[in-house]
Amino acid sequence: MANLLVTGKSGRMGQAVIRCCENDPSLTVTAQHDAGMNLADQMAKADVTIDFTLHSFTPELLEVAVAQGKPLVMGTTGHFTREREMIAEAAEKIAIVWAPNFSVGVNTLFWLTSKAASVLGKDFDMEVIEMHHRHKQDSPSGTARRLAEILCEEAYRDYNEDMRHGREGDVGARTKREIGMHALRGGDVVGDHTVVFANDGERVELTHKASSRDTFAMGAIRAAAWILDKPVGLYDMQDVLELR
Repeated sequence: MANLLVTGKSGRMGQAVIRCCENDPSLTVTAQHDAGMNLADQMAKADVTIDFTLHSFTPELLEVAVAQGKPLVMGTTGHFTREREMIAEAAEKIAIVWAPNFSVGVNTLFWLTSKAASVLGKDFDMEVIEMHHRHKQDSPSGTARRLAEILCEEAYRDYNEDMRHGREGDVGARTKREIGMHALRGGDVVGDHTVVFANDGERVELTHKASSRDTFAMGAIRAAAWILDKPVGLYDMQDVLELR
């Protein structure tokens, strides 16, 4: 049994991780952290950290984890380019599982999207639609961004050049290369994601809907137990589930 630090202990996901650990024999929550607390002191009590907080907290988290040589499981999204670079740099010194979504179902959706895009991407128009609760800070969601990145990888598109985040006004006809991204916010929706492949006369849709944060928490706990004996490097949930 390993010891776990949960950051963002008062947040929705932090609370879900703490609750789910009560029924999981692989990890024991021995430390918790929130804004205003000493992170180094709390991390010293644990073997591994699960982080679902804000991207602005990531630099401090990485600095302390590298200093203590402790592995991380990160589900925080919305990072700026420099913050993403810092994660990659830290992964040269410690083991990190960084994933936009820890749900087994969503990671299956990633896999299915890759397969569908490799078959359909050349001829079909591709769009991503996501919906989350009204309190979500970043847009698009990390999961939606990853879905779009998969489409770009398989269909030879460029995320920075070919993504269209919503459409307004006289934007003209849809180009063949563009991929649409549409973010909906409202109510208490935990997370819905749909990938649409549309062509003349037919349409394929891949959808995942989450009704409980516990599915993300359980996936993160699984990742934390998995990474304990892994070498230095940057991993994601596809590695944990052996979907590569």
